[in-house]
Amino acid sequence: MAEMKECVLIDGVRTANARAHPAKGWFRNLRPDELLTTVYEELFKRNPQVKPEDVESVFCGSANQTGMQNDVARFAWLASGLPVEVPTNGVNQQCPSGMACIEHAARAIMADEGDIYIASGVEDMMNVGMGMGMDFPPRLANFWNPADLPMGSNAEKMSEVLGITREDQELVAYHSHLRAKAARDAGKFDDEIVPVKGLDDAGNEIEVDKDQWIRDEPSLEQMAGMKPAFKPDGIVTAATSSPLTVGACAVLLLSREKADELGMSYYVKYAGGQMHGWDPTMMGLSAYHAADKLLKRKGMKASDVDVFEVHEAFSVVTLACVRNLGIAENAPFENVNMWGGALALGHPLGESGVRLPVTLSNVMKNEVPDAKYGMAMMCGGFGNGNATLWEKV
Repeated sequence: MAEMKECVLIDGVRTANARAHPAKGWFRNLRPDELLTTVYEELFKRNPQVKPEDVESVFCGSANQTGMQNDVARFAWLASGLPVEVPTNGVNQQCPSGMACIEHAARAIMADEGDIYIASGVEDMMNVGMGMGMDFPPRLANFWNPADLPMGSNAEKMSEVLGITREDQELVAYHSHLRAKAARDAGKFDDEIVPVKGLDDAGNEIEVDKDQWIRDEPSLEQMAGMKPAFKPDGIVTAATSSPLTVGACAVLLLSREKADELGMSYYVKYAGGQMHGWDPTMMGLSAYHAADKLLKRKGMKASDVDVFEVHEAFSVVTLACVRNLGIAENAPFENVNMWGGALALGHPLGESGVRLPVTLSNVMKNEVPDAKYGMAMMCGGFGNGNATLWEKV
């Protein structure tokens, strides 16, 4: 029996993350399929050894697959004028949709079903609002309180059950913005962000090459004065919740054998992935359980991982994950979200699962070059969690 192939990450690019706002969002003149075209074209431009027709398949994740995102995997590829012979596969796992795409592509490579894959993710939370067209099965009420299923209610319940304070949650947001600003100003995102023509507040055309949500001067005092976002006596605010965002991201994954044959460089290889389901009213813990299961499967401990990207769906999610893994107690975290997270960078639902490994690989290469292992982990709506492990080669 042939030895299992290795999957390496050749390149990853994304658009900046823009506000999902009809008057102030920098991408309000663009469609999600157009954002995907931008990242696909950039991958081929930066990696001329790979031609579009060489791609075995394209996986594309989005959480809300309706409206402009109805089969966006296929429509975006065709609307980009790319080869019709290349098949596409839309993937929905809520927030980790893009991460699931990476796993599907990596496993196909390792199983020798093909050598060249693209995994991508996109979400336009302005044109395709969260939960748009969703019709919950009434029978869910037989098992769960429907009032606890929305993400904001989840965050409040987690805060209460786990005893995570508002002050600790605000520290996560504060340091997320500070780190994202520092990374942006130092040009650390430049290699992953593809400039896109968008619109400023006045409607003038601008080149968008920076994430729109980052606050240059976050204020703990201002956060402390904000009203609860989801229930009158709650503690979760807009500051400690990831904002509504628009963006796209794509990665080029190859078998190590094919990459060497084509003379392509790479820095990390896929070392494993793990999906895990959890209580849909405590969905934030799904990321921890996915990561924990993956580590146990690999015979590793959290301390064996040098760098983490832990999704900041809400501050409480990040705190629950790092505390349960035993890698941190409070922000600022030593080796977690070193360039900020979704609270500052934004969270286009289906895109984030691709962005996290892209940023992780760049952090490993440029910020912590001695790192051997990095892990990206995400919670997802209704209890879907996911984690991927990456190893320096």
